[in-house]
Amino acid sequence: MSQTTDITDQRVELNIGGMTCASCANRIEKKLNKLDGVEATVNYATEKATITALPGIDVADLIAEVEKTGYTAARPAPPRTAGSPEPEGESAEDRELTTLRHRLIGAVVLSVPVILMAMIPALQFTYWQWASLALAAPVIVWAAWPFHRAAWLNLKQGAATMDTLISLGTSAAFIWSIYALFFGTAGEAGMTHAFSFAVAPSDGANNIYLEVAAGVTMFVLAGRYFEKRSKRTAGAALRALMELGAKEVTVLRDGVETLIPVEELAVGDTFVVRPGEKIATDGIVREGNSAVDASMITGESVPVEVGVDDRVVGATVNEGGRLLVEATRVGGDTQLAQMARLVEDAQSGKADVQRLADRVSGIFVPIAIAIAVASLGAWLGAGFPMSAAFTAAVAVLVIACPCALGLATPTALLVGTGRGAQLGILIKGPEVLESTRKVDTIVLDKTGTVTSGEMSLATVVTAPGTERAELLRIGGGLEHASEHPIARAIATGAAAEAGQLPATESFQNVAGKGVTGIVDGHAVLVGRDTLLADWAVAVPAELAEAKAQAERRGETAVLVAWDGEARGVLSVADTIKPTSKRAITELIALGLTPILLTGDNRTVAEQVAAEVGIDQVIAEVLPQDKAEVVAKLQAEGKTVAMVGDGVNDAAALAQADL
Repeated sequence: MSQTTDITDQRVELNIGGMTCASCANRIEKKLNKLDGVEATVNYATEKATITALPGIDVADLIAEVEKTGYTAARPAPPRTAGSPEPEGESAEDRELTTLRHRLIGAVVLSVPVILMAMIPALQFTYWQWASLALAAPVIVWAAWPFHRAAWLNLKQGAATMDTLISLGTSAAFIWSIYALFFGTAGEAGMTHAFSFAVAPSDGANNIYLEVAAGVTMFVLAGRYFEKRSKRTAGAALRALMELGAKEVTVLRDGVETLIPVEELAVGDTFVVRPGEKIATDGIVREGNSAVDASMITGESVPVEVGVDDRVVGATVNEGGRLLVEATRVGGDTQLAQMARLVEDAQSGKADVQRLADRVSGIFVPIAIAIAVASLGAWLGAGFPMSAAFTAAVAVLVIACPCALGLATPTALLVGTGRGAQLGILIKGPEVLESTRKVDTIVLDKTGTVTSGEMSLATVVTAPGTERAELLRIGGGLEHASEHPIARAIATGAAAEAGQLPATESFQNVAGKGVTGIVDGHAVLVGRDTLLADWAVAVPAELAEAKAQAERRGETAVLVAWDGEARGVLSVADTIKPTSKRAITELIALGLTPILLTGDNRTVAEQVAAEVGIDQVIAEVLPQDKAEVVAKLQAEGKTVAMVGDGVNDAAALAQADL
């Protein structure tokens, strides 16, 4: 805090520590918003404060204001660039989760016998109540310590939260049980908790409430643990996004190739990308031709052909030849890093239901405490003894203690997230489950979601006089020698239909045009029109039309020629999953409006949409624009569910209601 930093970019983020419930976030938010020129939103789920402030406001003042409320605040660490090493040791987030797990395990082991003995008279042996005290004491003192500590910190600030109720309720039940055991009749031999439908007034000193104190602690700890684990999972998705980048890069300096960590790469450096390697960062190709698998960025299954002066994106994969690339953006400026920021920004917003929970929790706690005090006064005023009045006040605190929230929320979350995980669905939190009933629009990614995401042989057209099997054998045989993804798809499809493919001799790759070689004694060409033109091979009108039709359907087509004649057209396409059409029909039957959202070209998108029964198509959308499309639909009053599988969908997935 000794370092002074003025806000110059109008926006700053702070990591907030010590929050235990939504009312904590609400109080910090109110405190920050009281400062002149400051507009803040505090998200309990992400434990972050997003602050918009006038230029010149000191970040240290904002941190000090948060600390005055009893919480910690700090500027986030610089974003870890793709490929940079993991921080050494266990993170604070992991340590907190581990501690919570240990407390939860201890609470379960000790609390279950206490609850069983209190609820089942047959288990109430002589002096069972003292055994309950021995088991419950560590739960209420050690396992519930986070609640007691938070309640004390809040008390020093003159505030009350859910932790205050939990601490008060469990402590009151525990202290009263000790009083009943040592000074009442509850500690006598033969004391039992008999089950009865009748209600008889008493001073309360013949009963203990240890099962309440231990049980509430156990259930609320379970809620906290599952909540923290859920948030940790969401954070892991973001870290996995950055892990997609290359770790090392071969840079070319003074004609010498040197392997360096990717974080040492600077703008203007020229680096080498060999076949099969990830492109280290965003840049421009200065030498070489290749096919680049950019599906993680664009969502398109067909690799992109790149040559000199073409732009490439970091973390995409070089499928073909050797490339020399000049770095234009590094570190946090790359498209991958921007996508990670989009995901984080989308997660930092607040749902309406969360704002409602903030408001309710802010007034529920003081009201519950006020009712307990009023009950104490009313019983005393009515002439009842202190023990009976105190019993009534304790009952209010124990009942007001949010044990139902502690039990219902983690149980629903555990069942929902567990079942979701089995079906490949990541659920961000309980508020997301609540929003499912309001969903009216479902946005679907194309590649890998509606379609398989893998290319396969789609169309085979032969010239007059050429057999289909012969075209597949010879064309597939030549493509089998190539490493290009389109060639692999053709070779796989040809082998499946025509059987064993013949060997290729004198194979040669013609960059950006196709391949040549000798198969079964024939000089064979497979590739674009330009390749056949180079060899003075004419393309008949029927084959040219077949190729054009395939491309209009969104397929990628190549011509096959041998012995100086064009023999046919082979095309590949991303195939639709066999279950997609039925799924769309069922979604429409549920009253949902399906929308196909893809980075692929409009022709392909409309073809796929027509086959599965989707009317609305939004195509040729960049990853950063997908989230904007979802936000626009939300602004129109729609509740949006998003289904996608690729990194390019990450920001839109985070922006969606579900």
